[in-house]
Amino acid sequence: MIVEMNGISKAFGGNRVLEEVCFTLGKGEIHALMGENGAGKSTMMKILTGIYERDEGTVHVKGREVIYKHPKEAEKDGISVIHQELNILPELTVAENLFLGNEQTVGKTGWLKTKEMNHFAEQKLAELGLEVKASERAGNLSVGKQQLIEIAKALMTNAEVIIMDEPTAALTDREIDTLFAAVRVLQKRGVTFVYISHRMEEIFSLCHRITVLRDGQYIGTKDISETSFDDIVKMMVGRELGGRFPEYDLDPGAVKLSIQELSRKGEFKNISFEVRSGEILGIAGLMGAGRSEVVETIFGYRRPEGGTIQIDGKLVTFRRPSDAIQRGIGFISEDRKSKGLVEDFSVSDNISLTNLKTVSSKGWLSTSKEKQLYKELVEKLGVRASGPHQTAKSLSGGNQQKVVIAKWLGIRPNVLILDEPTRGVDVGAKKEIYTIMNELAKEGVAIIMVSSDLPEIIGLSTRVAVMFEGKLMNVLERSELSEETIMHYATGGEKHVRK
Repeated sequence: MIVEMNGISKAFGGNRVLEEVCFTLGKGEIHALMGENGAGKSTMMKILTGIYERDEGTVHVKGREVIYKHPKEAEKDGISVIHQELNILPELTVAENLFLGNEQTVGKTGWLKTKEMNHFAEQKLAELGLEVKASERAGNLSVGKQQLIEIAKALMTNAEVIIMDEPTAALTDREIDTLFAAVRVLQKRGVTFVYISHRMEEIFSLCHRITVLRDGQYIGTKDISETSFDDIVKMMVGRELGGRFPEYDLDPGAVKLSIQELSRKGEFKNISFEVRSGEILGIAGLMGAGRSEVVETIFGYRRPEGGTIQIDGKLVTFRRPSDAIQRGIGFISEDRKSKGLVEDFSVSDNISLTNLKTVSSKGWLSTSKEKQLYKELVEKLGVRASGPHQTAKSLSGGNQQKVVIAKWLGIRPNVLILDEPTRGVDVGAKKEIYTIMNELAKEGVAIIMVSSDLPEIIGLSTRVAVMFEGKLMNVLERSELSEETIMHYATGGEKHVRK
């Protein structure tokens, strides 16, 4: 084994987050590390890489016991981390990013050997199947290419173990394929990967073994070939979740929202669809297809340059999000950290932000009304928080997302737009969010859901609008839904639109 962690325990201020956890890595394997948010995965990896010091237990790397005091020490031993938030400096070139801190210079002059650095950088990137000019500004590249640059950067330090944390969260399907191809090439050369992800399909297609943590405890390690989706879910949540998606029993009513010929130059053109009360309209397409731009325009984040929006048959114009909110539209952004939550605010304060009229009287906040709204929504959504004053940033990803949903349920929306509602959320919280969405639709809310997760789109949607390069290619009925059909239109297949 290249890495052996035994009996690892860790506590923060009396709160025990890991308890006698074990984890092993064989040379040249791709090993998935899974668990619900808060299970202890990140803490384990931070102990392995010297960010945290363990309270108990031992860590052996290549047969030698180690106690890293700093990530640089782990890096010297061949262990690198690629974080979910990429560490690319956008204003520097690709080569400058790869050589950051290890620049090649001419003698003591300080002048960079730019030609040599560019040549070496392009060689490393070519090994990963990435044809990029080393002189290209890194900020001009897609997130997927930036992800591969991070891997190349790790290889520049002769990494033998690469830890990848949610590496595909913001990638297109094509970029994911490129990333996986690069990982497999390196794995065959003996590089070992720890793969942290909530996406079960990826785990089963890429990894060899899977280790599951729950509530800071080691639950078990399985060979991928000898386990199943349901087995892993049960290990993660400690119970049977039943079906992955709620049983479909929606009965859509009258048209609530009608979009006709909506356009924004350079983003999308002539988009038309309708959403009925009591239905979930999925919007599918590859990254960059214009999905988020369309829903942000509906909500007033962006100004349309053509087309109309109707609610209950009446034309409306939204110059800003507050206009949409007044007409009963709620919006859950794909980026909950910067657009959905004020992380340093309490749970109660975050919920109150969109509900000031409800929790105030004559211009003054009412503590009793805030408590009442908090209690009502937290109970309805099953938010796990220690109390109304707990900060949003201290919650798990799934509970943060429930708080974002709670903000908008407080306005009692007629239309609720959800952009990537389960991104970065563990499997147990996903099921709870799916149930919440289904119940809202049953109550008559018209829901629009943008998602890159095709099983999610198919499992929840009444109908699916498929986009490609800013165009609406088709609106598929539930009976027509399959991954093959959606991808046909999402990759530019013959256009055929029904509203």
